[in-house]
Amino acid sequence: MLKYNTAEEALAVIRSGDRIFLHGSAATPQYLIRKLAERAPALRDVELVSISTFGNMPLAEEQYRESFRFNSLFVSSNIRDAIRHGRGDYVPVFLSEIPILFRSCILPLDVAIVHVSPPDRHGYCSLGVSVDIAREAVSCARHVIAQVNPRMPRTHGDALIHTRKLDALVEVDEPLPEIDYREHITPTEEVIGQYIAELVEDGATLQMGIGAIPDAVLQSLTNHKELGIHTEMFSNGIIPLVEAGIITNQHKTIQAGHITTSFIAGKKELYDFVDDNPLVTVHSSDFVNDVSIIQANPRVTAINSAIEIDLTGQVVSDSIGTYQYSGIGGQMDFIRGAALSKGGKPIIALPSVTSKGISRIAPFINQGAGVVTTRAHVHYVVTEYGTAYLFGKNLRQRAKALISIAHPDHRAFLEEEARKRFGHL
Repeated sequence: MLKYNTAEEALAVIRSGDRIFLHGSAATPQYLIRKLAERAPALRDVELVSISTFGNMPLAEEQYRESFRFNSLFVSSNIRDAIRHGRGDYVPVFLSEIPILFRSCILPLDVAIVHVSPPDRHGYCSLGVSVDIAREAVSCARHVIAQVNPRMPRTHGDALIHTRKLDALVEVDEPLPEIDYREHITPTEEVIGQYIAELVEDGATLQMGIGAIPDAVLQSLTNHKELGIHTEMFSNGIIPLVEAGIITNQHKTIQAGHITTSFIAGKKELYDFVDDNPLVTVHSSDFVNDVSIIQANPRVTAINSAIEIDLTGQVVSDSIGTYQYSGIGGQMDFIRGAALSKGGKPIIALPSVTSKGISRIAPFINQGAGVVTTRAHVHYVVTEYGTAYLFGKNLRQRAKALISIAHPDHRAFLEEEARKRFGHL
């Protein structure tokens, strides 16, 4: 008979100096995180490794500085302050390569804390909405603690983990974190979505990054046909297209007939949709984000966002100056995969200005910011003022194309800066 543990029993294995993996996104094990915070007085220098996590993160609070420190592989909003104020660090890495860090013991894991569905009659639990890097963490960690939750969907693909692999199981019944990017779509992003939809061909294989723009694109695809999905993540926006028969996956080379992803984040409606749904297969990020896998699909259209872009096409997506905002994630994996796909289209999308009216298209990137996608990798850039195609263009031609989709209030300044640099436009 399966034995369950209390949180206190399960977490007692953690010692000072350990490196702990925390399951991420909508699978963030919030109950065990709260319980781990209670152990803070007994712990020192525990390193926490994760990608984006949802919900409150007490382990990142100032009062626990001596006990816990994040070594983040993707900075989410709940730990930005900790990173900014020296209570944590950030590792720049492609999402496709994070499993290698665990497998090769560059980041050996003492303990993995994951969030799973209850076991089936054969003893298999599911990693549910987040397989991504969690699969490899479970394989490599010396000790695995599972938060077992009946509200975690059972997903197909590489999500199944036998209870033999789990050293401690803690029963919890609480809802998964929910997010709806559609609630944050602005009129500007609606226009951007419409421009991108014009680039999407029937039969294309789509990858959508995180945020409102990808869902704005999905809302604009109602007249398309026979689309496929191979993406690191998706949200509620795909459901209407599946129900309308627009997403069929029939032209995909890799996993034809299936939606392929590595994690899922949305509302309860989405979690119910993916539960025991063989249409959706959830896999490790070193498979989903493998460039050779991505490029094998037809007309891969990769839609990713940016914080700023300079006049030569350098894309900043993870930082605002020296402020670490997010992470490299899978943007470069899919931008390159789409470029190599037959008929593929790598797309960078961003509003032309910030909420304060500052141009996101700039003569130079902010000091301290990091380039995520290089100018050699950029093909399409879309704002609410149109589409610029940069592939094959020289630096002067790129500047001219980008200025044409900048906010009108900033074009004169950008033209002046471009002339200083290139002599003429």
